[in-house]
Amino acid sequence: MTLVTGTAFHVPAPGRRPGDTPDFSKIEVPRAGETRKPAVDAPAGEVTDLAYGLVRVLDHNHQAVGPWDPQLSDQELINGLKTMVLTREFDDRMLKMQRTKRLSFYMKSLGEEAVAVAAAAALNDDDMLFPSYRQQGALIARGKDLGEMMCHCISNARDNLKGRQLPIHYASAEHNWFSVSGNLCTQFPQAVGWALASSYKRSNRIASSWIGEGSSAEGDFHAAMTLASVYKAPVVLNLVNNQWAISMFQGLSGGESATFAAKAIGYGVPGLRVDGNDFLAVYAATRWAADRARRKIGPTLLEIYTYRGEAHSTSDDPSRYRPKDEWRSWPLGDPIERLKNHLIGHGAWSADEHETWRAQCEERVATTWKESIGHGTLEEGPHAPTHTMFEDVYAEQPWHLRRQRQDLGV
Repeated sequence: MTLVTGTAFHVPAPGRRPGDTPDFSKIEVPRAGETRKPAVDAPAGEVTDLAYGLVRVLDHNHQAVGPWDPQLSDQELINGLKTMVLTREFDDRMLKMQRTKRLSFYMKSLGEEAVAVAAAAALNDDDMLFPSYRQQGALIARGKDLGEMMCHCISNARDNLKGRQLPIHYASAEHNWFSVSGNLCTQFPQAVGWALASSYKRSNRIASSWIGEGSSAEGDFHAAMTLASVYKAPVVLNLVNNQWAISMFQGLSGGESATFAAKAIGYGVPGLRVDGNDFLAVYAATRWAADRARRKIGPTLLEIYTYRGEAHSTSDDPSRYRPKDEWRSWPLGDPIERLKNHLIGHGAWSADEHETWRAQCEERVATTWKESIGHGTLEEGPHAPTHTMFEDVYAEQPWHLRRQRQDLGV
């Protein structure tokens, strides 16, 4: 009889833990510009290599190189840079306010600003977005009022969701922004369903959605990919691999076995792996996928390869599971710094202009916060009136809710 000793099964573990020196030496980063760009109508079976490469445009000299360069104007790039800076300043202010108990909860997008802002720039304003909880930059890019976002986060009388959603779970019909879901991955099948409805109506509008790599282990991911593939849904599905779910590193979701983009291959869907800290690369890949969807060729899965710089949320303590400030060692750098250096490199921007804009954003966010708490605070209110709890669910209120409202006297 043979005795089996040791661990009976493999449990993936991150390479570095708290107290260790950050080390990303095992990550292979292809040179910018070397990944080929196929035709938009290329069959999925002919682009499988892109699931294992990395779409990159900005090189180590901050120059745009290769076939994926979207050839954006300086003004378009400056607009993108400004929105990313504004998003980061907004995040910083909201985190500080949460730490002083002015709001109950927050989730920053540090290091992932290009994931949302570049994608928003590449899509049409009437395309429907089904975001996760780290795409606030896309909502800001679409012109959402910062004060309204703040009022939602502190659930005051101006909260458009009337206290029914967690902070940062924004919803904005006028900006074609579907309500953020706290249940992981549900937005993927919702986006596919919306996209199919749009196609059925012969509309040119498409859907785009975002989940984290941890969410790809959910059954909703399989359901969405199957439905999108079978019916050629006009949808861009973004799988943001920021290396960590809440305290769980990406290997536990399958990241050690293959790239997350490779998950698309089995569904007959193109899977592209994209440098998520390269604004131009995210823009170019999103535009390629959006053109494919708009031409009714079918869906695309984009693995946006990046790193979560901050905690998963204010309820999380990353110092318990990874080295401190590990994100600063991320080999793909900071998306804001990379785009800033690119613009400075060819004379379209300067360090002084950048600092001036950052200071203006900081002041704007601080002023907007003061205005927002004028409509009420989390601690003292006023909050949404009690009677609103019975509204906005049914087109015609059923008898039992009318009775409950009468019993409550509101």
